[in-house]
Amino acid sequence: MKTFKYSLIYLLFFVSQFAFATDIQPNTLFPKVKLTTNMGTILIELDRSRAPITVDNFLTYVVDGHYDNTLFHRIIPGFVIQGGGLDLQKIEKPTMPPIVNESGNGLSNAMGTIAMARDNEPHSATSQFYFNIADNEQLDPSPRRWGYAVFGEIIQGGEVLQHMSSVATQVDKTLNWPDFPIESVILIKAELLPK
Repeated sequence: MKTFKYSLIYLLFFVSQFAFATDIQPNTLFPKVKLTTNMGTILIELDRSRAPITVDNFLTYVVDGHYDNTLFHRIIPGFVIQGGGLDLQKIEKPTMPPIVNESGNGLSNAMGTIAMARDNEPHSATSQFYFNIADNEQLDPSPRRWGYAVFGEIIQGGEVLQHMSSVATQVDKTLNWPDFPIESVILIKAELLPK
């Protein structure tokens, strides 16, 4: 009973953190976001009906300009392209509190979807996201573990991601992070499109 009580308090705390975010196109179940990169433009459609907390979190970062002039810092061909956390000087940007993991929403980490990156702790996602550039069902939840929350899909610009996935990578010596692009892959601007 005590565990359930604390779990409920935990959930209510995180839901309350993003109550304000529903002011961003509140009646739009499938908002669209345009990502302008130095390799082309990507258009994504988010699914608020399946991942309301995650979508509101992402839109808050978009509207606040958090993603503008950030790096895609992890590129693994045939797997994922990750960004949303580092500025152009490779410094981690400040974030809002973590959100509740919505990986049990019925959406799969299929090729062309966008999902939240996180640490090993299931409820640790903040601003970083990734694109699946292959079918990655192993990232979906199972009865024994949490998955990674999918919250939308690419509707235009899949060829841009394929181009990104072909850039050469290495271990970044400053951060000691693997799979870091040698040539910068930049998210120049993220913008919420009108309804």
